[in-house]
Amino acid sequence: MGESVHTVTTMPATRQPGCPFDPPAELLDARRHGPISRYTHPGGKPGWLITGYDLVRSVLADPRFSSRKELMNVVDFELPPAPPGEFLLMDDPQHRRYRRPLMGRFTVRRMRMLSERIEQITADCLDAMEETGPPTDLVTAFAKPIPTIVICEILGVPYEDRGSFQEQIDTFMGGETSDEELIAAYTATQEYLAELVAAKRAKPTDDVLSELTDSDLTDEELRGISLVLLAAGFDTTANMLSLGTFALLQHPEQLAALRADPALTDGAVEELLRYLSVAKTFMRTALEDVEVGGQTIKAGTTVVLSYHTANRDPERFADPHVLDLRRQHDGHLAFSHGIHQCLGQQLARVEMRVAFRALVDRFPTLRLAVPAEEVGLRPETADIYGVKSLPVTWDKGRS
Repeated sequence: MGESVHTVTTMPATRQPGCPFDPPAELLDARRHGPISRYTHPGGKPGWLITGYDLVRSVLADPRFSSRKELMNVVDFELPPAPPGEFLLMDDPQHRRYRRPLMGRFTVRRMRMLSERIEQITADCLDAMEETGPPTDLVTAFAKPIPTIVICEILGVPYEDRGSFQEQIDTFMGGETSDEELIAAYTATQEYLAELVAAKRAKPTDDVLSELTDSDLTDEELRGISLVLLAAGFDTTANMLSLGTFALLQHPEQLAALRADPALTDGAVEELLRYLSVAKTFMRTALEDVEVGGQTIKAGTTVVLSYHTANRDPERFADPHVLDLRRQHDGHLAFSHGIHQCLGQQLARVEMRVAFRALVDRFPTLRLAVPAEEVGLRPETADIYGVKSLPVTWDKGRS
């Protein structure tokens, strides 16, 4: 079996022209050859690429695969462990130590209690858009401010500091900055968070970070946790709102269905999550020899898990490349799976439900202000896929 397995030589750097919502053609081709392919990491290390839904899901749930940063065998030098608190790149029990205190603070019930505040934040953004008038960049006017304000309020970041936070996170997650710029933005964010943690310890306020200062977590650990929550809570949702709007505008029949039927909102959010999969890939390293899809993955080998092809797997989803807001969902991988399933997924869902519904209701004539091919897309090197800007316009008035 190992002789005929497909090989992918490089991770695609771009998507097909005219197909901004589809995974790169090379990855879709790899999936057509089978759910697992040989792959060579940029550093020359041999690895595997997993593109099929069932295999991606099985690896995510398998404790024989590690998320630890220092075990990622992708370059010709040793990587350091993840800093304290940055639990996305850790395994249990360290991962559990950081995640457990947060779980009760991001439940479905608590996130739904935030709905009214999210509705107000969204309405404020739409009011400002309406007052300024068309055209506008939906990314800066709508998609970024909503999750930025929400996650900063949850963590207790002062209002006047939110703009600089958004800019710094953009810098080290956008995939288009030099190493020097990335390190500078990361360092500045870490320094700010250290000051914020100290301020919360000295004078707690009504927010998650203040609540966590009452635990046994150190200042350094709280700083790392805060960075994870800020980056994940802002960047993924912002790109889902902007890229999701772009997708709706490019599928007018689906947009019309959403406008006409508010009951479709929840399903629309789930379908957009599946269809777009802005968190494209993650990696895991085998802790022992493991058989996956008929192939033996040797201990110490790092595999790339392709979420966007898994969520387009025809063996899991009928007509997977079709955006169908009425699709009956029984589990996509946009929020991952297993112990690292997204902690803030319920918050993201509430934000998207509120924001998409309010946007389509407020601006029934919303449309692109430039040809679709001129919309600037984030590069594949970005951690999270999306658009850099989304120029839109509409007819003044609400008719």
